[in-house]
Amino acid sequence: MLVSLHVKNLALIDETEVFFGEGLNILSGETGAGKSIIIGSVNLALGAKADKDMIRNGADYALVELIFQIDEDVKKQILAMDLLVEDDNTLIIQRKIQPTRSICKVNGETVTAKQVKELAEFLIDIHGQHEHQSLLHKKKHLEILDEYAGEKLLKIKEILKKDYKQYEAVRKELEESSMDEEARKRELSMAEFEATEIAEAALTAGEDEELEKNYRKMINGQKIMEALSIVYGCCGSQEEQGAANQIGRAIREIRTVASYDEDIEPIQTMLDDIDSMLNDLNHSVSKLMDDMEFDEQQFKETEERLNQLNHLKSKYGKTLEEVISYGEKAQEKLEKLSDYEVYKAQLEKRLQEAREQVLDGCRKISSIRFDNAKKLAKQMKEALVDLNFLDVQFEIQVRPNEEAIHADGFDEVEFMISTNPGEAIKPLGMVASGGELSRIMLALKTVLAKKDKTDTLIFDEIDTGISGKTAWKVSEKLGILGKEHQVICITHLPQIAAMADSHFLIEKTTDKEKTSTSIREVKEEESTKELARLLGSENITETALSNARELQEMAANAKQS
Repeated sequence: MLVSLHVKNLALIDETEVFFGEGLNILSGETGAGKSIIIGSVNLALGAKADKDMIRNGADYALVELIFQIDEDVKKQILAMDLLVEDDNTLIIQRKIQPTRSICKVNGETVTAKQVKELAEFLIDIHGQHEHQSLLHKKKHLEILDEYAGEKLLKIKEILKKDYKQYEAVRKELEESSMDEEARKRELSMAEFEATEIAEAALTAGEDEELEKNYRKMINGQKIMEALSIVYGCCGSQEEQGAANQIGRAIREIRTVASYDEDIEPIQTMLDDIDSMLNDLNHSVSKLMDDMEFDEQQFKETEERLNQLNHLKSKYGKTLEEVISYGEKAQEKLEKLSDYEVYKAQLEKRLQEAREQVLDGCRKISSIRFDNAKKLAKQMKEALVDLNFLDVQFEIQVRPNEEAIHADGFDEVEFMISTNPGEAIKPLGMVASGGELSRIMLALKTVLAKKDKTDTLIFDEIDTGISGKTAWKVSEKLGILGKEHQVICITHLPQIAAMADSHFLIEKTTDKEKTSTSIREVKEEESTKELARLLGSENITETALSNARELQEMAANAKQS
């Protein structure tokens, strides 16, 4: 649940903090007090687009912070996103908005706005006028029905997505392979040339690297020989001043005096070791010089082979491995085009089999949707009656279409409604007004309450276009919803405000220099005064207060029942 909201330097808000409770949290206040800013700040913290103009005049930045208390299921989802969670299951989402950029943090770790939006999907669900309007789209109807159907449908949809992906791959291959005879001949000729050219080159992976190494050695052979000759002259015995001769002379001299002093023996041993190492060195240099004999024919063959490999790489891939892979594909293409009709027939068979597999999944999904559409429609009708749609008819039509298969199935789903007796049932978008849409959304949320895993629900403008008895019915539904979820609701209706488990007042104050919006929780007597104001009383009279108390008493009785 959402534990608290802290806002600083945002629009009309200087700094304010509010702690929400369980159940139904009501936010009320005068028109223009800044109720939309409060919901807007929650949206901002959860990744909505930020504008530097939102920063309060005179401030360097704006800050919004949300603190959630999460359960173990949500904790697992957050950990799966590689985000930190405190040991006490506290989650802090913070967004700092600066003139040039904004920074999002989750438990102190900087994250992207995209990550915060993903996180928000299983933390909080915000319903405003825009969300109500989404009920006018049939795509939304499909999403709602599938959400109601639950885990069984979800598993089959996962299988269908894989089958549909395979079907699309085969369909695309068949589409790309379709050509006339003239085009087939051209493609065949090209594939034959490419496959032959690569095959005749008899390529070996890594061959070019070895050839290049040898080629560098050959082309720099003279420099290498000169250097080796100098080394051999300096270290060998061919020259009088060569190291081998000098070390030999040193050994002969030391042996003449070794018997006179036992401390000379280690020096003699070291000279013998140096002599042995010099012999090994000279032998290695001599062998390398023998091997460095320049073979003009070998050099020419190496150069020609390298040119051939580089030519193939310029045409078919950056590496020999890529060229070899290209050749294999060209050979496959050659085989397909050589016996094109058989290849095409095999593709068409595979496509038909893949389509049947997809259709089988679509039919299973459609069957589940049909069953759940009846159940959801029945529960929706009952919920709508409770919300003062007295003569309502509600149906959910599931229309299969095998020519319109997709990863989600082949069904078109549409909510149908009649709100007045004698009227034919029609698509929801042709009938419902703004006020009716908000009540239908509330009915849906009530029906889905036990299935909906999102703990916190926010309703903005849920009371649009309603009053009187209908407002009371909406109030009761919000009270019921508050038993399953934490509900935060902005309202201007006293019937809804009376049902509050926690009541918050949004106020705007003005002095000569600035205007500020703040939010605070109001208790018993102050809450009663706010209800009296919502009842339309300009002056809070005893009669108005009495009416407000009566509303509160009715709400308390409704909660108990």
